[in-house]
Amino acid sequence: MSLYGKYISILFKSQMQYRTSFWLLSFGQFFIPFTVFAGLYFMFERFGQIKGWNFFEVALCFAIIHLAFAISECFARGFDSFSNLVGNGDFDRLLVRPRSTVVQVMGSQFEFTRFGRLLQSIFVLWWSLTNLPIEWNGLKILTLILMVVSGVFIFTGIFILSATLCFWTIQGLEITNIFTDGGREMAQYPLNIYQKWVARFFTYVIPFGCANYLPLLYILDKKVDHPFLYMLTPLAGIAFILPCLIIWKIGVKHYRSTGS
Repeated sequence: MSLYGKYISILFKSQMQYRTSFWLLSFGQFFIPFTVFAGLYFMFERFGQIKGWNFFEVALCFAIIHLAFAISECFARGFDSFSNLVGNGDFDRLLVRPRSTVVQVMGSQFEFTRFGRLLQSIFVLWWSLTNLPIEWNGLKILTLILMVVSGVFIFTGIFILSATLCFWTIQGLEITNIFTDGGREMAQYPLNIYQKWVARFFTYVIPFGCANYLPLLYILDKKVDHPFLYMLTPLAGIAFILPCLIIWKIGVKHYRSTGS
């Protein structure tokens, strides 16, 4: 963790050398998801609800998934741009260092301008929570925290899987954006509004439903048969990182230098 903290400190100082650029990019990152949220607001102004979900319930769903994505994109950006390390041959240098490749790749790049997106998500989260009649207790607060943490682990796991493909393809594949940007856009709504096969895939294969939809039913006191089980579902999302790390290690073993 000490090494990871040094990576963060060094890259933050380097990005703050161009403060005007930093603040403009952060400002832009604040308004990019804001336009999406505005579309969500106007849709509910027109239709009132979606399959039994009102605006503030969906806004809570929106805020959690965007908050998780912003954190993951900020601190796991190194995996998203991993193809550059492979293509330039820089990954060879990481292999000879006596530190974990996961930590080194994560520390290779941070996008602190994503704090603009993070602040927007926090604002939407606060607005939705203040307008929902939730009877809070310790378990519900813990569940809410675990939902965000679970989302961070899921997005980070997807970034790791995408980076692992570069060991065979060298260049990153845009198809993986289906599960990063596409997963974010899909999971910002409750999964029961989609067809059953879509909801099942994003619950049992890529567990966005475990990070967002299922525990949300518990927090909002929707009719569920086993509320305690729904409260624990974010743990399944956190566990998603484990097979991703295993696949990453397999990819590292099969890595062949590009010779750059």
